[in-house]
Amino acid sequence: MTETVEAVGGDGQGGARAAEPGQATEQDCPACGERIPVDGRFVVWCAACGWNTDPGGGGGRSGGSRVDQLRRTLAHRYGEQLFTDLGREPAGAPTARSGPAGAAGVLATVLALFVHGITVALVVWGLWLLIAGWGAGFQPALGALLLALAVTLRPRFGSLAKIRHGAPMLERSGAPELFALLDEVAGAVGTRGVDVVLLDAGANASVRTYGIRQHRALRLGLSLWAVLDRQERVALLGHELGHYAHGDTRHGVLVGSALRSLGTWQYMLAPNHGETIMDQLGNVLTALPRLAVHGMLLLLDQATLRASQRSEYLADTSAARTAGVDAAAGLMDRLLVTGSARTVLQRETVTARTRIGTTARRDDPAEGLWGRIATQVAAVPEREYERLRRVAELRGHSVDATHPPTHLRRRHITRGGHRPAVVVLDASRSAAVDAELQEAARTVARRVLRDGYLA
Repeated sequence: MTETVEAVGGDGQGGARAAEPGQATEQDCPACGERIPVDGRFVVWCAACGWNTDPGGGGGRSGGSRVDQLRRTLAHRYGEQLFTDLGREPAGAPTARSGPAGAAGVLATVLALFVHGITVALVVWGLWLLIAGWGAGFQPALGALLLALAVTLRPRFGSLAKIRHGAPMLERSGAPELFALLDEVAGAVGTRGVDVVLLDAGANASVRTYGIRQHRALRLGLSLWAVLDRQERVALLGHELGHYAHGDTRHGVLVGSALRSLGTWQYMLAPNHGETIMDQLGNVLTALPRLAVHGMLLLLDQATLRASQRSEYLADTSAARTAGVDAAAGLMDRLLVTGSARTVLQRETVTARTRIGTTARRDDPAEGLWGRIATQVAAVPEREYERLRRVAELRGHSVDATHPPTHLRRRHITRGGHRPAVVVLDASRSAAVDAELQEAARTVARRVLRDGYLA
Protein backbone atom coordinates (compact mmCIF):
# COMPACT_ATOMS: atom_id res chain seq x y z
CA MET A 1 0.00 0.00 0.00
CA THR A 2 2.97 2.30 0.03
CA GLU A 3 2.35 5.61 -1.64
CA THR A 4 5.43 7.79 -1.30
CA VAL A 5 5.56 11.33 -2.62
CA GLU A 6 9.27 11.90 -2.18
CA ALA A 7 12.09 11.37 0.26
CA VAL A 8 12.45 14.03 2.91
CA GLY A 9 15.54 16.16 3.22
CA GLY A 10 18.32 17.18 0.88
CA ASP A 11 18.68 20.50 -0.83
CA GLY A 12 15.19 20.81 -2.21
CA GLN A 13 15.77 18.68 -5.31
CA GLY A 14 16.57 21.58 -7.54
CA GLY A 15 14.75 24.25 -5.53
CA ALA A 16 16.06 26.55 -2.83
CA ARG A 17 18.89 25.09 -0.84
CA ALA A 18 18.06 24.65 2.83
CA ALA A 19 20.42 26.22 5.34
CA GLU A 20 22.76 24.03 7.29
CA PRO A 21 21.82 23.34 10.91
CA GLY A 22 22.90 26.26 13.07
CA GLN A 23 22.38 28.87 10.35
CA ALA A 24 19.49 31.36 10.12
CA THR A 25 16.17 29.82 11.13
CA GLU A 26 14.06 32.15 8.98
CA GLN A 27 14.27 33.90 5.64
CA ASP A 28 12.07 35.99 3.38
CA CYS A 29 10.07 34.15 0.71
CA PRO A 30 11.46 35.22 -2.71
CA ALA A 31 7.95 35.20 -4.16
CA CYS A 32 5.78 36.99 -1.59
CA GLY A 33 8.18 38.26 1.07
CA GLU A 34 6.56 36.25 3.88
CA ARG A 35 8.94 35.14 6.64
CA ILE A 36 9.41 31.37 6.35
CA PRO A 37 11.14 28.88 8.67
CA VAL A 38 14.40 27.30 7.56
CA ASP A 39 15.39 23.81 8.68
CA GLY A 40 18.60 22.35 7.28
CA ARG A 41 17.06 18.88 7.10
CA PHE A 42 14.09 19.76 4.88
CA VAL A 43 12.99 21.68 1.82
CA VAL A 44 12.56 25.43 2.32
CA TRP A 45 9.09 26.46 1.15
CA CYS A 46 6.39 29.07 1.71
CA ALA A 47 3.01 28.03 3.11
CA ALA A 48 1.49 31.40 2.25
CA CYS A 49 2.06 31.44 -1.53
CA GLY A 50 3.27 27.89 -2.20
CA TRP A 51 6.74 28.87 -3.42
CA ASN A 52 9.05 25.83 -3.77
CA THR A 53 6.42 23.44 -2.40
CA ASP A 54 7.28 20.86 -5.04
CA PRO A 55 10.87 21.46 -6.20
CA GLY A 56 10.80 18.07 -7.91
CA GLY A 57 8.50 19.58 -10.53
CA GLY A 58 5.61 17.10 -10.30
CA GLY A 59 7.63 14.18 -11.59
CA GLY A 60 4.97 11.79 -10.39
CA ARG A 61 2.90 12.47 -13.51
CA SER A 62 5.65 12.39 -16.13
CA GLY A 63 7.91 9.78 -17.57
CA GLY A 64 7.26 6.19 -18.50
CA SER A 65 5.55 4.83 -21.59
CA ARG A 66 2.38 6.23 -23.09
CA VAL A 67 0.48 3.36 -21.50
CA ASP A 68 1.88 4.28 -18.08
CA GLN A 69 0.92 7.91 -18.58
CA LEU A 70 -2.58 6.88 -19.68
CA ARG A 71 -2.97 4.72 -16.56
CA ARG A 72 -1.92 7.62 -14.33
CA THR A 73 -4.38 9.95 -16.09
CA LEU A 74 -7.23 7.45 -15.71
CA ALA A 75 -6.23 6.79 -12.11
CA HIS A 76 -6.51 10.48 -11.30
CA ARG A 77 -9.87 10.76 -13.08
CA TYR A 78 -11.31 7.65 -11.45
CA GLY A 79 -9.99 8.73 -8.06
CA GLU A 80 -11.79 12.07 -8.27
CA GLN A 81 -15.03 10.49 -9.53
CA LEU A 82 -15.04 7.86 -6.80
CA PHE A 83 -14.25 10.43 -4.13
CA THR A 84 -17.33 12.38 -5.20
CA ASP A 85 -19.53 9.29 -5.49
CA LEU A 86 -18.55 7.94 -2.08
CA GLY A 87 -19.17 11.37 -0.56
CA ARG A 88 -22.81 11.13 -1.60
CA GLU A 89 -23.35 7.92 0.36
CA PRO A 90 -25.09 8.44 3.73
CA ALA A 91 -22.72 8.70 6.70
CA GLY A 92 -22.45 5.39 8.50
CA ALA A 93 -24.03 3.45 5.64
CA PRO A 94 -22.59 -0.03 5.03
CA THR A 95 -19.80 0.07 2.49
CA ALA A 96 -20.64 -1.82 -0.66
CA ARG A 97 -18.36 -4.51 -1.94
CA SER A 98 -16.15 -3.52 -4.84
CA GLY A 99 -16.35 -6.75 -6.77
CA PRO A 100 -17.42 -7.05 -10.41
CA ALA A 101 -20.31 -4.71 -11.18
CA GLY A 102 -21.46 -2.85 -14.25
CA ALA A 103 -20.03 -3.12 -17.75
CA ALA A 104 -16.40 -3.01 -16.59
CA GLY A 105 -17.00 -5.82 -14.09
CA VAL A 106 -18.71 -7.97 -16.70
CA LEU A 107 -15.86 -7.32 -19.14
CA ALA A 108 -13.30 -8.28 -16.50
CA THR A 109 -15.13 -11.54 -15.76
CA VAL A 110 -15.46 -12.38 -19.47
CA LEU A 111 -11.79 -11.66 -20.12
CA ALA A 112 -10.73 -13.74 -17.13
CA LEU A 113 -12.89 -16.66 -18.27
CA PHE A 114 -11.47 -16.32 -21.79
CA VAL A 115 -7.89 -16.44 -20.45
CA HIS A 116 -8.59 -19.56 -18.42
CA GLY A 117 -10.60 -20.99 -21.32
CA ILE A 118 -7.50 -20.89 -23.52
CA THR A 119 -5.65 -23.04 -21.01
CA VAL A 120 -8.55 -25.51 -20.87
CA ALA A 121 -8.67 -25.60 -24.67
CA LEU A 122 -4.96 -26.41 -24.82
CA VAL A 123 -5.49 -29.32 -22.40
CA VAL A 124 -8.47 -30.68 -24.33
CA TRP A 125 -6.75 -30.31 -27.69
CA GLY A 126 -3.54 -31.87 -26.40
CA LEU A 127 -5.36 -34.87 -24.90
CA TRP A 128 -7.38 -35.36 -28.07
CA LEU A 129 -4.23 -35.45 -30.19
CA LEU A 130 -2.66 -37.97 -27.82
CA ILE A 131 -5.56 -40.41 -27.53
CA ALA A 132 -7.43 -39.97 -30.80
CA GLY A 133 -5.82 -43.11 -32.15
CA TRP A 134 -4.12 -41.47 -35.06
CA GLY A 135 -1.06 -43.61 -34.54
CA ALA A 136 2.51 -42.53 -34.91
CA GLY A 137 3.27 -39.22 -36.43
CA PHE A 138 3.46 -35.61 -35.45
CA GLN A 139 0.00 -35.51 -33.79
CA PRO A 140 1.03 -37.18 -30.49
CA ALA A 141 4.14 -35.04 -30.36
CA LEU A 142 2.04 -31.94 -30.95
CA GLY A 143 -0.41 -33.10 -28.28
CA ALA A 144 2.39 -33.51 -25.77
CA LEU A 145 3.71 -30.07 -26.69
CA LEU A 146 0.26 -28.51 -26.15
CA LEU A 147 -0.10 -30.21 -22.78
CA ALA A 148 3.33 -28.98 -21.73
CA LEU A 149 2.34 -25.48 -22.84
CA ALA A 150 -0.92 -25.70 -20.87
CA VAL A 151 1.01 -26.73 -17.76
CA THR A 152 3.35 -23.77 -18.20
CA LEU A 153 0.49 -21.29 -18.75
CA ARG A 154 -1.85 -22.74 -16.12
CA PRO A 155 -3.38 -20.47 -13.47
CA ARG A 156 -0.95 -20.21 -10.60
CA PHE A 157 -2.16 -19.92 -7.03
CA GLY A 158 1.32 -19.35 -5.64
CA SER A 159 3.04 -21.17 -2.84
CA LEU A 160 4.22 -20.04 0.55
CA ALA A 161 7.84 -20.72 -0.40
CA LYS A 162 7.59 -18.46 -3.46
CA ILE A 163 5.94 -15.52 -1.74
CA ARG A 164 8.13 -15.89 1.32
CA HIS A 165 11.45 -15.32 -0.47
CA GLY A 166 13.34 -16.46 2.60
CA ALA A 167 11.71 -13.90 4.89
CA PRO A 168 11.41 -14.77 8.61
CA MET A 169 7.95 -16.24 9.25
CA LEU A 170 5.71 -16.19 12.31
CA GLU A 171 2.88 -18.65 12.91
CA ARG A 172 0.08 -18.73 15.47
CA SER A 173 1.88 -20.99 17.88
CA GLY A 174 4.87 -18.65 18.10
CA ALA A 175 3.04 -15.30 18.16
CA PRO A 176 -0.33 -15.69 19.90
CA GLU A 177 -0.71 -11.99 20.78
CA LEU A 178 0.04 -10.85 17.23
CA PHE A 179 -2.42 -13.30 15.70
CA ALA A 180 -5.07 -12.45 18.31
CA LEU A 181 -4.72 -8.81 17.23
CA LEU A 182 -4.96 -9.79 13.57
CA ASP A 183 -8.07 -11.88 14.23
CA GLU A 184 -9.69 -9.00 16.13
CA VAL A 185 -8.97 -6.55 13.32
CA ALA A 186 -10.20 -9.04 10.71
CA GLY A 187 -13.43 -9.52 12.64
CA ALA A 188 -13.90 -5.75 12.86
CA VAL A 189 -13.61 -5.31 9.09
CA GLY A 190 -15.67 -8.40 8.28
CA THR A 191 -13.23 -11.01 7.03
CA ARG A 192 -10.99 -13.77 8.34
CA GLY A 193 -7.44 -13.39 9.58
CA VAL A 194 -4.15 -14.54 8.12
CA ASP A 195 -2.32 -17.85 8.39
CA VAL A 196 1.28 -16.61 8.54
CA VAL A 197 3.14 -13.32 8.98
CA LEU A 198 6.30 -12.56 6.98
CA LEU A 199 8.75 -9.82 7.91
CA ASP A 200 11.07 -7.81 5.71
CA ALA A 201 12.89 -4.48 5.87
CA GLY A 202 10.70 -2.59 3.41
CA ALA A 203 8.44 0.39 4.04
CA ASN A 204 5.28 -1.39 2.93
CA ALA A 205 2.69 -3.98 3.91
CA SER A 206 0.49 -6.38 1.97
CA VAL A 207 -1.65 -9.48 2.27
CA ARG A 208 -1.16 -12.23 -0.33
CA THR A 209 -3.02 -15.47 -0.90
CA TYR A 210 -1.30 -18.75 -1.69
CA GLY A 211 -2.29 -22.31 -2.49
CA ILE A 212 -5.52 -23.72 -3.86
CA ARG A 213 -7.22 -23.16 -0.51
CA GLN A 214 -6.23 -19.48 -0.68
CA HIS A 215 -4.38 -19.22 2.62
CA ARG A 216 -3.34 -15.70 3.53
CA ALA A 217 0.10 -14.32 4.32
CA LEU A 218 0.62 -10.86 5.78
CA ARG A 219 3.94 -9.27 4.82
CA LEU A 220 5.02 -6.52 7.20
CA GLY A 221 7.77 -4.11 6.25
CA LEU A 222 9.57 -3.17 9.45
CA SER A 223 10.66 0.24 8.14
CA LEU A 224 6.96 1.13 8.05
CA TRP A 225 5.81 -0.80 11.13
CA ALA A 226 8.51 0.82 13.28
CA VAL A 227 7.43 4.41 12.55
CA LEU A 228 3.73 3.89 13.31
CA ASP A 229 2.16 4.44 16.70
CA ARG A 230 -0.09 1.81 18.24
CA GLN A 231 -3.36 2.84 16.62
CA GLU A 232 -1.70 3.55 13.27
CA ARG A 233 -0.56 -0.06 13.29
CA VAL A 234 -4.17 -1.14 13.80
CA ALA A 235 -5.15 1.13 10.90
CA LEU A 236 -2.51 -0.50 8.69
CA LEU A 237 -3.84 -3.98 9.48
CA GLY A 238 -7.41 -2.80 8.98
CA HIS A 239 -6.56 -1.41 5.56
CA GLU A 240 -4.78 -4.52 4.32
CA LEU A 241 -7.48 -6.92 5.54
CA GLY A 242 -10.16 -4.53 4.31
CA HIS A 243 -9.27 -5.40 0.73
CA TYR A 244 -10.64 -8.88 1.34
CA ALA A 245 -13.67 -7.66 3.28
CA HIS A 246 -14.79 -5.55 0.34
CA GLY A 247 -14.24 -8.08 -2.42
CA ASP A 248 -11.37 -6.40 -4.25
CA THR A 249 -11.56 -7.77 -7.80
CA ARG A 250 -7.81 -8.07 -8.24
CA HIS A 251 -7.55 -10.06 -5.02
CA GLY A 252 -10.20 -12.52 -6.25
CA VAL A 253 -9.39 -15.99 -7.50
CA LEU A 254 -10.87 -15.59 -11.00
CA VAL A 255 -9.53 -12.20 -12.08
CA GLY A 256 -6.40 -12.31 -9.94
CA SER A 257 -5.26 -15.62 -11.39
CA ALA A 258 -6.08 -14.39 -14.91
CA LEU A 259 -3.83 -11.36 -14.40
CA ARG A 260 -1.04 -13.61 -13.16
CA SER A 261 -1.54 -15.97 -16.13
CA LEU A 262 -1.34 -13.10 -18.60
CA GLY A 263 1.84 -11.95 -16.88
CA THR A 264 3.29 -15.43 -17.39
CA TRP A 265 2.23 -15.42 -21.05
CA GLN A 266 3.82 -12.03 -21.55
CA TYR A 267 7.07 -13.30 -20.05
CA MET A 268 7.02 -16.42 -22.24
CA LEU A 269 6.44 -14.38 -25.39
CA ALA A 270 8.95 -11.63 -24.62
CA PRO A 271 11.18 -10.90 -27.63
CA ASN A 272 14.61 -12.49 -27.70
CA HIS A 273 17.35 -9.89 -27.94
CA GLY A 274 19.79 -12.25 -29.63
CA GLU A 275 21.14 -11.40 -33.07
CA THR A 276 20.97 -14.79 -34.76
CA ILE A 277 18.55 -15.55 -37.58
CA MET A 278 16.66 -18.02 -35.36
CA ASP A 279 16.24 -15.36 -32.69
CA GLN A 280 14.84 -12.91 -35.21
CA LEU A 281 12.57 -15.56 -36.73
CA GLY A 282 11.23 -16.44 -33.28
CA ASN A 283 10.49 -12.78 -32.60
CA VAL A 284 8.56 -12.51 -35.86
CA LEU A 285 6.52 -15.66 -35.16
CA THR A 286 5.61 -14.53 -31.65
CA ALA A 287 4.86 -10.90 -32.58
CA LEU A 288 1.10 -11.31 -33.07
CA PRO A 289 0.54 -13.51 -29.99
CA ARG A 290 2.66 -11.08 -27.99
CA LEU A 291 0.55 -8.12 -29.11
CA ALA A 292 -2.65 -10.05 -28.38
CA VAL A 293 -1.53 -10.92 -24.86
CA HIS A 294 -0.40 -7.35 -24.23
CA GLY A 295 -3.77 -6.07 -25.45
CA MET A 296 -5.71 -8.48 -23.21
CA LEU A 297 -3.57 -7.54 -20.24
CA LEU A 298 -4.28 -3.85 -20.84
CA LEU A 299 -7.99 -4.50 -21.25
CA LEU A 300 -8.22 -6.54 -18.06
CA ASP A 301 -6.12 -3.99 -16.20
CA GLN A 302 -8.37 -1.12 -17.26
CA ALA A 303 -11.56 -3.11 -16.62
CA THR A 304 -10.50 -3.62 -13.00
CA LEU A 305 -8.83 -0.25 -12.37
CA ARG A 306 -11.93 1.61 -11.16
CA ALA A 307 -12.98 -1.30 -8.94
CA SER A 308 -9.45 -1.51 -7.55
CA GLN A 309 -9.44 2.18 -6.68
CA ARG A 310 -12.86 1.87 -5.05
CA SER A 311 -11.46 -0.98 -2.99
CA GLU A 312 -8.66 1.31 -1.80
CA TYR A 313 -11.17 3.89 -0.61
CA LEU A 314 -13.23 1.20 1.14
CA ALA A 315 -10.09 -0.28 2.71
CA ASP A 316 -9.29 3.19 4.03
CA THR A 317 -12.81 3.33 5.46
CA SER A 318 -12.17 -0.01 7.18
CA ALA A 319 -8.94 1.38 8.64
CA ALA A 320 -10.74 4.46 9.99
CA ARG A 321 -13.59 2.43 11.44
CA THR A 322 -11.25 -0.08 13.07
CA ALA A 323 -8.50 2.17 14.43
CA GLY A 324 -10.21 5.57 14.50
CA VAL A 325 -10.14 8.45 12.04
CA ASP A 326 -7.09 10.14 13.55
CA ALA A 327 -5.04 6.93 13.36
CA ALA A 328 -6.07 6.24 9.75
CA ALA A 329 -5.19 9.81 8.74
CA GLY A 330 -1.90 9.48 10.61
CA LEU A 331 -1.13 6.33 8.66
CA MET A 332 -1.62 8.24 5.41
CA ASP A 333 0.82 10.89 6.63
CA ARG A 334 3.42 8.28 7.59
CA LEU A 335 3.21 6.84 4.09
CA LEU A 336 4.34 10.22 2.78
CA VAL A 337 7.66 9.98 4.64
CA THR A 338 8.59 6.37 4.01
CA GLY A 339 11.35 7.76 1.80
CA SER A 340 12.97 9.07 4.99
CA ALA A 341 12.83 5.61 6.55
CA ARG A 342 14.56 4.14 3.50
CA THR A 343 17.19 6.89 3.59
CA VAL A 344 17.95 6.17 7.25
CA LEU A 345 18.14 2.45 6.53
CA GLN A 346 20.56 3.00 3.67
CA ARG A 347 22.73 5.20 5.87
CA GLU A 348 22.70 2.55 8.61
CA THR A 349 23.75 -0.05 6.05
CA VAL A 350 26.72 2.06 4.93
CA THR A 351 27.67 2.69 8.55
CA ALA A 352 27.53 -1.01 9.41
CA ARG A 353 29.63 -1.99 6.41
CA THR A 354 32.29 0.63 6.96
CA ARG A 355 32.23 0.19 10.75
CA ILE A 356 31.78 3.92 11.30
CA GLY A 357 30.49 4.76 14.75
CA THR A 358 30.48 1.19 16.07
CA THR A 359 31.90 2.28 19.42
CA ALA A 360 28.76 4.31 20.03
CA ARG A 361 26.54 1.46 18.93
CA ARG A 362 28.10 -1.48 20.72
CA ASP A 363 29.14 -4.58 18.81
CA ASP A 364 25.96 -5.35 16.87
CA PRO A 365 24.64 -2.48 14.69
CA ALA A 366 21.43 -4.47 14.17
CA GLU A 367 20.46 -3.88 17.80
CA GLY A 368 18.01 -1.00 17.98
CA LEU A 369 17.97 -0.45 14.20
CA TRP A 370 14.18 -0.11 13.92
CA GLY A 371 14.07 2.16 16.95
CA ARG A 372 16.65 4.48 15.37
CA ILE A 373 14.59 4.65 12.19
CA ALA A 374 11.48 5.45 14.22
CA THR A 375 13.34 8.20 16.08
CA GLN A 376 14.51 9.83 12.84
CA VAL A 377 11.04 9.78 11.29
CA ALA A 378 9.47 11.06 14.52
CA ALA A 379 11.65 14.17 14.14
CA VAL A 380 9.86 15.15 10.90
CA PRO A 381 7.90 18.32 11.79
CA GLU A 382 4.25 18.92 10.98
CA ARG A 383 5.29 21.64 8.52
CA GLU A 384 7.03 19.01 6.36
CA TYR A 385 3.96 16.77 6.45
CA GLU A 386 1.87 19.71 5.28
CA ARG A 387 4.29 20.31 2.38
CA LEU A 388 4.16 16.66 1.36
CA ARG A 389 0.36 16.68 1.48
CA ARG A 390 0.40 19.67 -0.86
CA VAL A 391 2.86 17.89 -3.15
CA ALA A 392 0.50 14.92 -3.33
CA GLU A 393 -2.32 17.26 -4.33
CA LEU A 394 -0.21 19.10 -6.92
CA ARG A 395 0.93 15.88 -8.55
CA GLY A 396 -2.52 14.31 -8.40
CA HIS A 397 -1.03 10.87 -8.11
CA SER A 398 2.22 9.55 -6.80
CA VAL A 399 3.26 5.96 -7.27
CA ASP A 400 0.97 3.43 -8.95
CA ALA A 401 -2.36 3.64 -10.71
CA THR A 402 -4.17 1.14 -8.50
CA HIS A 403 -4.30 3.77 -5.74
CA PRO A 404 -6.43 6.93 -5.84
CA PRO A 405 -4.62 10.25 -5.31
CA THR A 406 -3.19 10.41 -1.81
CA HIS A 407 -4.80 13.71 -0.83
CA LEU A 408 -8.25 12.42 -1.79
CA ARG A 409 -7.76 9.27 0.25
CA ARG A 410 -6.93 11.38 3.30
CA ARG A 411 -9.94 13.63 2.75
CA HIS A 412 -12.16 10.57 2.38
CA ILE A 413 -10.95 9.25 5.72
CA THR A 414 -11.51 12.50 7.59
CA ARG A 415 -14.75 13.81 6.07
CA GLY A 416 -16.90 11.49 8.17
CA GLY A 417 -15.88 13.25 11.37
CA HIS A 418 -14.42 11.72 14.52
CA ARG A 419 -15.35 8.13 15.26
CA PRO A 420 -14.10 5.99 18.15
CA ALA A 421 -11.84 3.03 17.40
CA VAL A 422 -13.35 -0.45 17.36
CA VAL A 423 -9.98 -2.07 18.13
CA VAL A 424 -7.75 -0.40 20.71
CA LEU A 425 -4.15 -1.54 21.04
CA ASP A 426 -3.06 -0.59 24.55
CA ALA A 427 0.54 -0.27 25.71
CA SER A 428 0.81 -3.67 27.40
CA ARG A 429 -0.63 -5.55 24.47
CA SER A 430 1.56 -3.63 22.04
CA ALA A 431 4.62 -4.52 24.08
CA ALA A 432 3.63 -8.20 23.96
CA VAL A 433 3.30 -8.04 20.16
CA ASP A 434 6.69 -6.30 19.89
CA ALA A 435 8.25 -9.03 22.02
CA GLU A 436 6.93 -11.69 19.65
CA LEU A 437 8.37 -9.80 16.67
CA GLN A 438 11.71 -9.05 18.30
CA GLU A 439 13.79 -12.05 17.27
CA ALA A 440 12.54 -12.10 13.67
CA ALA A 441 13.02 -8.31 13.47
CA ARG A 442 16.62 -8.72 14.66
CA THR A 443 17.17 -11.34 11.94
CA VAL A 444 15.84 -8.96 9.28
CA ALA A 445 18.03 -6.14 10.61
CA ARG A 446 21.18 -8.25 10.45
CA ARG A 447 20.33 -9.46 6.98
CA VAL A 448 19.64 -6.01 5.54
CA LEU A 449 22.76 -4.49 7.13
CA ARG A 450 24.82 -7.34 5.74
CA ASP A 451 23.29 -7.60 2.27
CA GLY A 452 21.65 -4.22 1.77
CA TYR A 453 18.51 -5.99 0.53
CA LEU A 454 15.31 -4.28 1.72
CA ALA A 455 12.86 -7.11 1.03
